[in-house]
Amino acid sequence: MSELAGFAYTPQNVRELDRIAIDEVGIPGFELMSRAGRAAFEATVESFPDARRWLVLCGAGNNAGDGYVIARLARQAALEVTVSGLGDPIRLSGDAGRAYGEFLQTGGAAVPFDAGLLGDADLIVDAMLGTGLDRPLKGAYLDAVEAVSQAPAPVVAVDIPSGLNGLNGEVMGAAVRAQLTVTFVGLKQGFFVGQGPEYVGKLVFDDLDVPFDAVHEVPRSLRVYRRQNLNRLLPVRERTAHKGDFGHVLVVGGNIGMAGAARMAGEAALRAGAGLVTVATRPENLAAINGQRPELMCCGVEKPRDLSEVLKRATVIALGPGLGHDMWAASLVRRLLRAPQPKVVDADALNHIARKKPKRRDDWILTPHPGEAARLLRTDTAAIQTDRIAAVAELARLYGGAAVLKGRNTLIAGPDTGTTVIPAGNPGMASAGMGDVLTGIIAGVLAQTSGQNLVGSAAAGAYVHACAGDAAAETGERGIIATDLLMHLKPCLNDSG
Repeated sequence: MSELAGFAYTPQNVRELDRIAIDEVGIPGFELMSRAGRAAFEATVESFPDARRWLVLCGAGNNAGDGYVIARLARQAALEVTVSGLGDPIRLSGDAGRAYGEFLQTGGAAVPFDAGLLGDADLIVDAMLGTGLDRPLKGAYLDAVEAVSQAPAPVVAVDIPSGLNGLNGEVMGAAVRAQLTVTFVGLKQGFFVGQGPEYVGKLVFDDLDVPFDAVHEVPRSLRVYRRQNLNRLLPVRERTAHKGDFGHVLVVGGNIGMAGAARMAGEAALRAGAGLVTVATRPENLAAINGQRPELMCCGVEKPRDLSEVLKRATVIALGPGLGHDMWAASLVRRLLRAPQPKVVDADALNHIARKKPKRRDDWILTPHPGEAARLLRTDTAAIQTDRIAAVAELARLYGGAAVLKGRNTLIAGPDTGTTVIPAGNPGMASAGMGDVLTGIIAGVLAQTSGQNLVGSAAAGAYVHACAGDAAAETGERGIIATDLLMHLKPCLNDSG
């Protein structure tokens, strides 16, 4: 996979990538446009092989040039192609003008946009607007985007869905909801935040053979987590390994009536590869947890001193699943925050922390959902969701360690590491217990790194969790429950592809 696929950029920095490719690497602009059009054409044919009648919508800039390259290739492939121009193609200049001219040479023609064309197409190619959009749509473009949104045919967006802000994922009045987006040279930040994930659909990236070494100094706003990152963190195990090599996770939680949360976190830690897991919980939960999952060790806890012996053996602490809000929970939080082991902190434990003045430390991973993040940052959920990148960075700055901001395209940040996005997961994962499973997975991964790589373990755990959720959704998203993910963890962790 291209190294460029591992990062996302602001639209301004994507333009800088293009400039370097043309001015410094020496790839002519029209050559880049031709490569982009071919990449989009090939991805479209692969995704929609039965579509014979294509409607290509072209705007007035370089994005239109990509569209005319696609239309030319489609005509040469004997597809039935209609090109509709939102701007006068005669006024196109430079590379886009040349692309239009080559399209004409194949016998093609562009007609003015008419919404009636949409109903006759098997496929719509959106090459209307590129990444430079920074104001709400109006006029003919607004009308066209709204009409495309009502069309029955699938839509392929070229570089970015028209109307989507490439910086923050905001819909600029209206936006094309694509089934496939084929993007080039640099992934756009807006694909992963705001409403971006709702409009991009399946995302295909092509670096157009721009060498990463030539552009590696261009600032990137997000690291996009990939399978290779997981394989580097958790390499193939040595044949002489034993359970003591992979850490001992202590899960602390499971107040009265909430034993299931601690049990799920414990099993998730085991399934993630931890060598040993102990669940410290209310004594009345012991029989149920041991009966459901005999591989888990259990410790009954009435008071913090009951943790003394198991803390001597634990290498990682997972604190919070089903912990509750009572004096029992508060006393355990106070005791465990003094323990030297690295910690994964979730759920009710986060709410205990949020009541205090923010304290920065380098031995914990905080895993809030947006509501918990709002409490930690003394704001509201809407503010968190408005700028999730800024929110996770502020969590890391204030609290240290690693911060995991859960949600669609979960974000992970450390004080000095930048931000990582997890490009996986699905709405079926919006169900009870998912956070408990995530806590266990992260703790299990952290245990295998000897507790030394907080940000890397947090990102790996979030990635595996999302991949397991996607595997569980292969038969449908509605009705997924948290324990469905457990059976998918092993293949997600061991797939080297």
